[in-house]
Amino acid sequence: MSTNSSSVHLNQQLLFPAVSDQISSEMNEAPVQIITSGGQRIPAQASILSSASPVLESIIDRLEKQRSTERTIPILGVPCDAVSVFVRFLYLKSCGEDEMEKYGIHLLVLSHVYMVPQLKQRCTRALSERLTVDNVVDVLQLARLCDAPYLYLRCMKLACTSFKAVENTEGWKFVQNHDPWLELEILRFIDEAESRKKRTRKHREEQSLYLLLSEAMECLEHICTEGCTNVGPHDMETAKNKVPCSKFSTCQGLQLSIRHFAICKRRVNGGCLRCKRMWQILRLHSAICDQPNICRVPLCRQFKLKAQQEKKGDDAARWKLLVKKVMSAKAISSLSMPKRKREEEPIETINSHEIRSLKL
Repeated sequence: MSTNSSSVHLNQQLLFPAVSDQISSEMNEAPVQIITSGGQRIPAQASILSSASPVLESIIDRLEKQRSTERTIPILGVPCDAVSVFVRFLYLKSCGEDEMEKYGIHLLVLSHVYMVPQLKQRCTRALSERLTVDNVVDVLQLARLCDAPYLYLRCMKLACTSFKAVENTEGWKFVQNHDPWLELEILRFIDEAESRKKRTRKHREEQSLYLLLSEAMECLEHICTEGCTNVGPHDMETAKNKVPCSKFSTCQGLQLSIRHFAICKRRVNGGCLRCKRMWQILRLHSAICDQPNICRVPLCRQFKLKAQQEKKGDDAARWKLLVKKVMSAKAISSLSMPKRKREEEPIETINSHEIRSLKL
C-alpha cells in the first residue's frame, strides 16, 4: 500500500469510525477527496455526496466530465473538524450536541452553501437555543447572510427585548461602524415592536370598555325586569335580603346611577355629567334592543323612534359603530365562556307590553 493510501485510510478511521467500513467497501467505485483548510484529506463516496447535496452533485459531475485522475473537492474557510462533522452528517444524517456546540455556526454556513436543508434546520434550532446578549448581533448577521428566517426573527426579538444590554456589546459597535443597513433594520424592528405593543394595549383597553358596556346592558335589563338588591320594577316588591347577582359589581354601580337619575334636579337642563352618562346607557340599550315594544327598560321605545328619524349624520354613524363593537365584545365573551356556564345562564323573558317605571 502506498503512503497516500495509508494516509487516506488513517483519516478515514479517525474521522469517520461509524462509516469507515462503508467507505472502504466503496472506495474502488468512485472515491472523492475533500480537502480542508489545513490540508487534511477526507475520503468520501461520490454517490452519497451527490444524493445529500445538489451543489456537491454539480461539482462531482463537473469532475467526471473533466476526467481528472485525482478528484478533489476543496471546502475551505472553516475548521477541519467542522468539515469532518459536515461530511459525517451527509452520511449519517445526525449530529451530536457537543459538535453542534463547537461548530454550529460553521455548520450553518456549510449547510447553506451546499444546500443541505436538514442540517440547516438543525443548526438553526440549535443556535436559536444558544443565543445570548453577547453573540446575538453576530448570529443575526450570519442568519441574514445564510437566509435563515427563523433564526433571524429569534435574534431580532432578543435584541429588541434586551437592547440596552446589546448596545454595550462589541457586535453592536461593529454594526454601527460597518453595517448601517443592519443597524437600521434592528432599530426599525424595535420601533415596529413598540408600535404593535401600543396597538395591542389600546385594543385590549377598548375591548375591556366594550365588554363593560355589554355587561351594563345585561345588568340594566336584569334590574328592569327582575330587580336587584335596591332597584327594581315598580310593580314588583324588592326583597330586603335579596342575594346579589353574579355581576353585582357592575349592577350596584348601575343601581346607584339609576337612583341618582330619578331624583337629580340638574338633569333637566343637561348640567349633570352623571345623568348624561345614564342617558347614554339608556340610549345604547335602545340601539341594541330588538324588542322595543315589550321592553321594560325606560325610554327604550322613545330612543328607538328618535333613532329612526335620525338615520343619517355623523352622530348616528358613531352610535351604529359603538353598537357593533359592543355586540362583538359580547359575542367574543360568550364564546370564551365555558360551555356548561353558557347553558346554565337563565334566559330572560319579558311579558309586559308597556314601558314600566322603576321602583327605588
